[in-house]
Amino acid sequence: MVSLIRLFHPSAVLAAAALLALAPGVARAQSQGGTTASAPAVDNGASVIMYHRFGDGRYPSTNIKLEQFERHIAELKKDKYNVLPLPDVVAALRQERPLPPYTVAITIDDAYRSVWEEAVPRLRTAGLPFTLFVATDPVGGKEYMTWDQLRDLAQMELATIGSQTATHPHLPLLSPQQVREELETSQARFKAELGRAPELLAYPYGEYSNPVQQAAREVGFIAAFGQQSGAIARSSERFGLPRFALNERYGGMDRFRTAINALPLPVQDVVPDDNLLDPDENPPMYGFTVDPAISSINGLNCYASGRGKLDVQRLGGQRVEVRFTKAFPKGRVRINCTQMGPDRRWRWFGNQFLVAQE
Repeated sequence: MVSLIRLFHPSAVLAAAALLALAPGVARAQSQGGTTASAPAVDNGASVIMYHRFGDGRYPSTNIKLEQFERHIAELKKDKYNVLPLPDVVAALRQERPLPPYTVAITIDDAYRSVWEEAVPRLRTAGLPFTLFVATDPVGGKEYMTWDQLRDLAQMELATIGSQTATHPHLPLLSPQQVREELETSQARFKAELGRAPELLAYPYGEYSNPVQQAAREVGFIAAFGQQSGAIARSSERFGLPRFALNERYGGMDRFRTAINALPLPVQDVVPDDNLLDPDENPPMYGFTVDPAISSINGLNCYASGRGKLDVQRLGGQRVEVRFTKAFPKGRVRINCTQMGPDRRWRWFGNQFLVAQE
């Protein structure tokens, strides 16, 4: 039972070592040789990376080649990085505690069989902690891990298991009651199979809306992750946390280093305030206000999927807005805004919207 408490309760991890009262994960970072001094508040955060399949060339958009993955692991083992368990990162956000600089967390979605066969052995050998987000209904299917394998994983000190709902649906397109049923059904299955339900959630396809976020809170999750790129800031919304997705095309070392070295671009007053776009509000007015701790927004640029570089309007000192003249097609739309920060590290704020059908 102790290992299950370790898996699903970040507060238990914090209570386990007095050193973590200073900064979650510092003790672990020291044992791995990572840097432990805190970054300035505006730069303090974490990069969370995301994988799906490993060494499965049938699906290049969700697969990482094994040679790519091994190069990623070798980079993460360098002394400069602090690779922490995802629960430690979330605990730091909840308790408003600083993280070590160059904090990185590893996540994997969907519990494909290649996770067990290829990723887990390599991560265990490297001593790198990771979180696996699992949709409960597909478990045991031809392409997926089994419950016995997940039970074995739950006993591993390096592993955390999170939820990815029951059936892996497009959550924003469901009714609030259907969303709750998805979350509650998966939590009940986790309790039955593993003895405890996860506290961390990954939205299928990275899609969420205000009602979906509210349902996640009400069901008892403490944080939830999308698939929009960006670094987590201290001010990040805990039920819409970003992750950098990695695959064959976007898994080269230049892009990987950019992701794991990214700095937060903390913002507020984001519009639109819901990530599900109503057809009547397409195209949306997009904008946000950059945290005043960033003294200048010169050099800040934004890009949209299928649109390239956007015409950014700067209003006043810190307000950024984009006026779109053409509606987005149905489906997922990503907007990324970046600015060069200190030490040639990119500040990065991303957003993903879902355009509903008319």
